[in-house]
Amino acid sequence: MSSFEDLLAFVEAETDFASSYYDDAYLDRRVSARMRRRGADSYAEYLDVLREDDEERAELLDTLSVNVTQFFRDAKVWTALRDVLVEEAADGRVSVWSAACADGREPYSIAMLALDAGIPARDVDILATDIDEDALERARRGYYESTRTADIRDQLDFLDDPMAYVEERGDRGFVVADHVRDLVTFERHDLITGDPKSGFDLVACRNVCIYIDKQYKRPILETVSSSIRPGGHLVLGQTETLPGGVKERFEAADPRIRIYRRLPEA
Repeated sequence: MSSFEDLLAFVEAETDFASSYYDDAYLDRRVSARMRRRGADSYAEYLDVLREDDEERAELLDTLSVNVTQFFRDAKVWTALRDVLVEEAADGRVSVWSAACADGREPYSIAMLALDAGIPARDVDILATDIDEDALERARRGYYESTRTADIRDQLDFLDDPMAYVEERGDRGFVVADHVRDLVTFERHDLITGDPKSGFDLVACRNVCIYIDKQYKRPILETVSSSIRPGGHLVLGQTETLPGGVKERFEAADPRIRIYRRLPEA
């Protein structure tokens, strides 16, 4: 067994992170980033750090589990999703699943978008799930801070009235307003081994499969597609596609930005 495999085996044994689900190149990038931060010159040296340092294990787990996220990432997708939400809400309550929600910015973006589009709060129900309990806890708090590379105020400018949905905390921090947080329920769910949901009008599963080992992409997309009612919508990341056996259940609602509609018979 190589030093890298030894390291991954240790991570899998000591944490809830299933490294075997993920693409090796993705894992190597994330591990190498932590190695540079700790000044470790080899996998074996970094493994020694992990064995001795509980905080570093937590930092690595956070690095491996939480992918890049921001409010309203890719404006053209959110412009199209506004129309989808309005369409789905025309018949009454709209239910949304934000799968692999990381620190909560995607489901909160969906909630803000629905309210900004004029959909009554009573008609919006959002489930947000992730495999990482620490990320879910951060999401429930709903506090986000601008950094040198990510300005929260700029991200929220996609909305007509962004400050109606967040409250400022100091010079750089924002907390999601209670009336937005009330629309979102967070829970742990494993997209590979967990059961499908059911009856959702919209499922967002964006930029998840690009990190996952090829053999697990089909099970993930089986889970999310089975969770959408006939006529409901699925949105994937810009570089993701539906595999054979799953794509036959959908038609392209907007193929440019990977929004699909589940067929009535599927």
